[in-house]
Amino acid sequence: MSKLVPPHGSPHLKPLLLDGKELADELGKAAHLKKVPITSRESGDLIMLGIGGFTPLDGFMGHDDWKGCCDEYKLPSKNGLFWPIPITLSAAKPLADSIAIGEEVALWESDQLMGTMKVTEKYKIDKDHECKQVFRTNDPAHPGVKMVMEQAEVNLAGPVRVLSESYFPTQFKGLYQRPAEARKAFEDRGWTTVAALQLRNPMHNSHAYLAWIAIEVCDGVYIHQLVGKLKPGDIPADVRVKAIDALINKYFRKERCIQAGYPLDMRYAGPREALLHAVFRQNYGCSHLIVGRDHAGVGDYYGPFDAQTIFHEIPPDALALKPLPLDWTFYCFECGTMASMKTCPHESKAVIDENGKYQGGARLLLSGTLLRKLMSEGKPVPAEFSKPEVIAILKEYYDSLEQKVEIKLHGHATGAAKV
Repeated sequence: MSKLVPPHGSPHLKPLLLDGKELADELGKAAHLKKVPITSRESGDLIMLGIGGFTPLDGFMGHDDWKGCCDEYKLPSKNGLFWPIPITLSAAKPLADSIAIGEEVALWESDQLMGTMKVTEKYKIDKDHECKQVFRTNDPAHPGVKMVMEQAEVNLAGPVRVLSESYFPTQFKGLYQRPAEARKAFEDRGWTTVAALQLRNPMHNSHAYLAWIAIEVCDGVYIHQLVGKLKPGDIPADVRVKAIDALINKYFRKERCIQAGYPLDMRYAGPREALLHAVFRQNYGCSHLIVGRDHAGVGDYYGPFDAQTIFHEIPPDALALKPLPLDWTFYCFECGTMASMKTCPHESKAVIDENGKYQGGARLLLSGTLLRKLMSEGKPVPAEFSKPEVIAILKEYYDSLEQKVEIKLHGHATGAAKV
């Protein structure tokens, strides 16, 4: 019997991905079904339903679950099961009008058949309400808000059968992992406590420090990075994977670390997304989720530790997984090492000139946003910021870009709010 945490809301994983004869039969049937185009976000959600990452969901949410999720983190159709972010699919009104309740449709992302769905409900949502509840803003400049506002007019709900994992198993071979595969890897190593480290950036020294702390208190760390789509200016997955590999291979004990990828697009929902990360990391078998500064945030829409405090606002039995909250981390020139607000007594902010030279002060605050800005502008990166192997890979990537996206710094990236 497994000693890992159980999947969310179920004694076992509930993958909806077909194979063998079932897959062949469904592919044959899908060729004759009405086509419903889906976005990359919806496709990523569908794949997570397929591999059991969204256990125990059986498809895209209906209106009552959408509203219960937005307003109370609850799914009425699942006896009030905790769920933090709506998992929905939308269609243009003319197409939705042509679909009958009970009809089966084929879900296509571009020219790829991804799955089928039996439509049990059609409904419209208040997009403004969803944005305010999930993102805490309806500012169209927020990438998650933009994603919701660009959804088609009508939501379609119903159970799905998943037929493809898209390009992820081939493009990220050896990295992309299903929950059942992760659980087997943990059990094979004899791990019972596993801390997940969420990544959408290459690992700078603060990320590495968080992972090392987690290894001290758990059996191992699961470095779990998003390999779906990001906003413009973020570092693409293939470059990020290469940089993380370089760091892990030299600076981590291999028996205490597993690196893997998952297929979602980033929502940038801050605290709510931290809760979603917790739900599906529990399905992957993780007992803890590392929650550091500005987890899943963007700009200055969230406080630096809102993603930690939200775990105190949900029922204590909502999740079997527990957060591992960690304070601001930085390199301290006085301490001569990585440190945190809880350990370092030196409070002055370090000053680095335009040539990357240290000019005085103690705390050098590190962030993925600041790293991307320095690299995109061709400015030197202080040696204390990240390992040279990582910087070399990122420099090669930025040097290859013909057109660079401007990276704007926010208060949480610079430490303006706290030193």
